[in-house]
Amino acid sequence: MAHRIGRRKNVKKGFQFTLMVVGASGLGRTTFINTLCDADVVPKRESDEPDMAHVEEGIKIKPYTVELDEDGVKISLTVVDTPGFGDMIDNEYCFQEILGYLERQYDDILSEESRIKRNPRFRDNRVHALLYFITPTGHSLREIDIELMKRLSPRINVIPVIGKADTFTPIELADFKKRVMEDIEHHNIPIYNFPFDPEEDDEETIDENSELRSLLPFALIGCEEEIMVNGRKVRGRQYPWGIVEVDNTQHCDFAKLRFALLSSHLQDLKEITHDYLYENYRTEKLSRSAENLSE
Repeated sequence: MAHRIGRRKNVKKGFQFTLMVVGASGLGRTTFINTLCDADVVPKRESDEPDMAHVEEGIKIKPYTVELDEDGVKISLTVVDTPGFGDMIDNEYCFQEILGYLERQYDDILSEESRIKRNPRFRDNRVHALLYFITPTGHSLREIDIELMKRLSPRINVIPVIGKADTFTPIELADFKKRVMEDIEHHNIPIYNFPFDPEEDDEETIDENSELRSLLPFALIGCEEEIMVNGRKVRGRQYPWGIVEVDNTQHCDFAKLRFALLSSHLQDLKEITHDYLYENYRTEKLSRSAENLSE
């Protein structure tokens, strides 16, 4: 099923977009969110025991909303963070909490659509994309990765990313990306893979989506600090062997992922959410209701 890139129908009034970020503690979720928004959106946790600062007591679902201006286009971005995911021995509760949150937003829309008189102040909080942070093990996907993506992909556009990708050499990173994508294909996990139709889409769309697809899973390096490089300030990290720049596409995939989420593919992700994922949920829900009434 191919979806064309939306061409920004609502440029004047701006866009509303919701992104969920899921991954085990210590993979740089907070730093990524703050880097994405170029602001201190999610406060860093402070702890009396620094070694335990990343450990959460069970999963929490925390939405943060920030107003962005992307080349003159206003975006009301809500980032839903999920601290505590993957920290427990049994992660079934985590799966249920995330899935429950996604479905509650669909239920709210379903309820609003069935009203005779609509609420003019109603806010659509459906989540349009989920960035899943894969632990940079260097081996392959873990059971929790496969289970999470499989269970959530019928409800949301899942985009896999690798957190703290600067722990790899370029060769190790390319090898790990290849293994992850082989696992995703082997387990038939329907991630959002920047779909296109070679017969219907124009050459520019095909080239752009092909390039983004080839980057999956996106290698991310988060850093809020600025350092001086050749007389200019850049966001990055200084290592004994050199410098890693967050916004340099030669160093990581952050800039290309950010542009895809907040510009080129924002409308496509919203359309798939409404036309496909939500419609499937709505059909399932109404079918179940009809079955219950007939019993």
